[in-house]
Amino acid sequence: MSETILGSEPAIRLTAFLGVLAAMALWEIAAPRRRRDIPRVIRWTNNLALVVIDTAILRLTFPILAVGLAIIAEERGWGLFNSIDISVWIAVLFSMVLLDLAIYLQHVMFHSIPALWRLHRMHHADLDFDATTGLRFHPVEILISMAIKLALVAALGPPAIAVLLFEVILNATALFNHANINLPMSVDRWLRWIVVTPDMHRVHHSVDPRETNSNFGFNLPWWDRLLGTYVPQPAKGHTGMDIGIEQFRTQRDLWIDRMLIQPIHGPARGYALDASGQGVSRQRLDLDSRPDKTRLSEEQAKD
Repeated sequence: MSETILGSEPAIRLTAFLGVLAAMALWEIAAPRRRRDIPRVIRWTNNLALVVIDTAILRLTFPILAVGLAIIAEERGWGLFNSIDISVWIAVLFSMVLLDLAIYLQHVMFHSIPALWRLHRMHHADLDFDATTGLRFHPVEILISMAIKLALVAALGPPAIAVLLFEVILNATALFNHANINLPMSVDRWLRWIVVTPDMHRVHHSVDPRETNSNFGFNLPWWDRLLGTYVPQPAKGHTGMDIGIEQFRTQRDLWIDRMLIQPIHGPARGYALDASGQGVSRQRLDLDSRPDKTRLSEEQAKD
């Protein structure tokens, strides 16, 4: 079974990726949430080119990736779940939840350490918010993320099928929760108890650093609620909020050559532990002091 999983991984991941991307693109055309300000050809060509670069660098840097390491760990008895007597499906469930928690904590870390924020802020510097924003990560961040994931797989020893399912679901939800799609408020309200919705994650892409440092989840929405980083709605509403970060506000900054050198440009302002006081705790004090009715008035009005 392990050999079948490893052999099928590329086809499964590529099929799921292209299928979800196409579905989100069509949904964005049919029912957009926000007006598009930047021509799609500029953003899509550069964001998708970045995916090609990221994938090539990742494959050239690491001789084995997460699913392959999970198979090796199983064969050699590495990791927690290969050392205890537990049902494989319980191991799959717990592995996927723990991997998702690790992604949440990693995301918080990239917002909290200035050097890592310099890499991650390229993801936030997109001036529009759609499915391709979920693909826009600096190659160095991708390499660091994979190194962390491999260390976690070696420590946990998750079943290979759990790692494959997690990777496919994470990629799909990243496309979904970055999509510029219009979900009815009633649907969004219930759905965000199960998965991170576009309205929930869009808050995280606000130009206001106090909102940037919230809603860190990519897949499961529970960690933000449990760990105090959840903000229901942006202060200006979803149609009034500005997307991006303050340092990079021109269309020229959306080209791939500029994206790749963004980490070395300008100060690392706006990260969660910034001494200017723009962190998560102050943000929650500012935003949550307003009644929910005020925060949600614009969102309810749209329905």
